[in-house]
Amino acid sequence: MIDLTVTTKQVKQIEEATILFAGDSGDGMQLTGSQFTLATAFAHNDLATLPDFPAEIRAPAGTTYGVSGFQLHFGSVDIRTPGDEVDLLVAMNPAALKVNLSRVRLGGAIMVNRNAFKPQNLKLAGYGTTNPLEDGTTLQGYRVFSVEISKMTELALKNFGLDRKVVDRSKNMFALGLALWLYSRPLEPALEWLGKKFASRPKIRDANIHVLKKGFHFGETTEDFIVRYEVQPAALPPGRYRAIRGGQALALGLVAATAKSGLKLLYSSYPITPASDLLHELSRYKNFGIKTFQAEDEIAAIGATIGASFGGNLGVCATSGPGLALKSEGIGLAVMMELPMVIVNVQRGGPSTGLPTKTEQSDLLQAMYGRNGESPLPIIAPPTPGDCFFAAYEACRVAVKYMCPVILMSDGYLANGAEPWRIPRSAGLEDFPVTFASKTNRIFEGKPAFLPYVRSEDTLARPWARPGTKGLEHRLGGLEKEDETGNVSYDPENHQRMTQLRKAKVNRIQQEIPPLATYGDEAGDVLVIGWGSTEGAIRVAVDQARRQGLSVGAVQIRYLNPLPQDLGAVLARFDHHLVPELNMGQLSRILRDRFLLPMVSLNKVQGRPFMATEILQSITDLTSSA
Repeated sequence: MIDLTVTTKQVKQIEEATILFAGDSGDGMQLTGSQFTLATAFAHNDLATLPDFPAEIRAPAGTTYGVSGFQLHFGSVDIRTPGDEVDLLVAMNPAALKVNLSRVRLGGAIMVNRNAFKPQNLKLAGYGTTNPLEDGTTLQGYRVFSVEISKMTELALKNFGLDRKVVDRSKNMFALGLALWLYSRPLEPALEWLGKKFASRPKIRDANIHVLKKGFHFGETTEDFIVRYEVQPAALPPGRYRAIRGGQALALGLVAATAKSGLKLLYSSYPITPASDLLHELSRYKNFGIKTFQAEDEIAAIGATIGASFGGNLGVCATSGPGLALKSEGIGLAVMMELPMVIVNVQRGGPSTGLPTKTEQSDLLQAMYGRNGESPLPIIAPPTPGDCFFAAYEACRVAVKYMCPVILMSDGYLANGAEPWRIPRSAGLEDFPVTFASKTNRIFEGKPAFLPYVRSEDTLARPWARPGTKGLEHRLGGLEKEDETGNVSYDPENHQRMTQLRKAKVNRIQQEIPPLATYGDEAGDVLVIGWGSTEGAIRVAVDQARRQGLSVGAVQIRYLNPLPQDLGAVLARFDHHLVPELNMGQLSRILRDRFLLPMVSLNKVQGRPFMATEILQSITDLTSSA
């Protein structure tokens, strides 16, 4: 959105912009981006974010594999993605420029910390002896703002008595202040945050506030920036909003489930990126009956979750890719015992340790089939950070109603990404009734007895009895159960029947799934089928394709198991079916198997979400080849 033709300083109205902060992992880019996001939410803009963490805990400073980034797309229009191309790149060192230059649109702006472009840093970034700020070719076609951020930070803090390391770590506040000025963002949210964050360290607080204001004032006084941009508030539906990350929304959804159900919740997990934030978030809600437990490993975490659910509580655990594999035997036990629990999988790049800080959707087949024997369970996938709240609530409600474990499929992009979220009213959430068995339910061997596998006619769920309830003694475990009694059974026909019942129970959940909403055209040439975090890019691509005169629709599948009842009818209304996934075609395989229709897979495994242009290109390729 930077206009190269402007020659006099002015304020320019724009509808949207994408900004990317990038630097060393120790430069505070995530904090800088978060505070810019907070100011943007304060300005009532719609927004979407993409934090990009390095995989190394502390990579050598100045290297390309140690670059941390935070991308934010904001505007007065409907924002669905963090942006395909960047309008302003704030690069704190040569490595940040090297890694992210390709993401800046031609004609876009690049703000660099000129003081970091020293021979050693240029060499570490792979530039050798060439300085891209001076070679006349590397940055040709971009508008470059070369700002002495480090030097001006040092001058601003020379009388604060701080050591050099603390001063250097404050330079991100100068960059933040300058970026806030450039896009007419308010300073107040950042000032308030600094005041609270460093309330017990007034010297650090005052230094950061001083540098933040210096950066803002530099934008006002320098002649380098001849245009300042303003973005009007977005026309969001009325309500009370907050900026929320997917991880925060998941935590709040679990808290809401606890409050509405009256159940106590045990959250058990082993630290694993990017699922660890859920443990941090839930640990703040002890006053809502939330108990958190950091287990020694993934197997212990799933064991504790099973124990919590057996004891009449809401058992929840979370993990990422490799951890789901370790939990598979425990999840199979929960399927056999038919206990209500929720397993959150915040997917990351794989296999094995893979790409711990990058996003991917490559665990769908593992969630669907990754257990021994026939062990189906429901799978729910939220499409946006805000919907993680409702998906977590829904997963808990379904788990209790149908007495089964539920897998909730998030991913790194959803967990770390943020958007404006209209805070729902508790009264608007679906009812969450919980009934524990309190009396015997059959005459067995001539006497009243409690049989743990007597099923509800509506849901096929078995009763939930708290251990120690007088007269309701019963047996649970991992060996096959006899129908109704729960006794251990090796009878072939009984095993067939129990296997079919467990499958039929999951299929009954289709009655919970609302009809699919088709975005765009209801019928036509191409149907784009997505799941999870691909929704935003898909919808932008569908809008662009329809503006080109193409007949295109889209559906986002929230329930991956069981699939929606009307999915087959929706598929039949379109000639071609395109399935964009951040994997090598896992949903495509499931849909081909289920509906015997050709599915065109669009696969991406680069640790980054789809750009809308990538999906649009596949749509146009399909229509042109027809």
